[in-house]
Amino acid sequence: MWEYLQHLSFWDWLAFGTLLLILEVFGAGGYLLWVGVAAAATGVLTFLIPAMDWTWQFLAFGILSLLTVVFWWRYQHRPGANAAASGLNRRGSELIGRQFALHDAIVGGRGKVRVGDSLWLVSGPDLPAGAQVKVTGQDGVLLLVEPA
Repeated sequence: MWEYLQHLSFWDWLAFGTLLLILEVFGAGGYLLWVGVAAAATGVLTFLIPAMDWTWQFLAFGILSLLTVVFWWRYQHRPGANAAASGLNRRGSELIGRQFALHDAIVGGRGKVRVGDSLWLVSGPDLPAGAQVKVTGQDGVLLLVEPA
């Protein structure tokens, strides 16, 4: 083993990086991606500097691993990174503030509006079919409306 470590080539690092990236495909959740990229970068560095000692190779791999992971963590946690996901699993949230004509009259606090090719249940004051309503909120699959 000691003899193997002293004669690491760039192929060893590229193979290690490829193995980590393959393992990432099977569901590591992003943990192995950046370490695999660091291993591949160490392979490229070893190719460019073939006389690099194995201790320097491992040091370069460790530093590159830390740099890539920290870079990715900072990229993921930058201000506004989760703004696009704020409406995730809240399909009707993009309708808030828009106006629609009632498809079915609101009777007893419930009615329907047509949005594109689908009908949405609405809750609001009783109004006749065809009346213009404005979406003010959402409660699950129910849109909250008021007269426009």
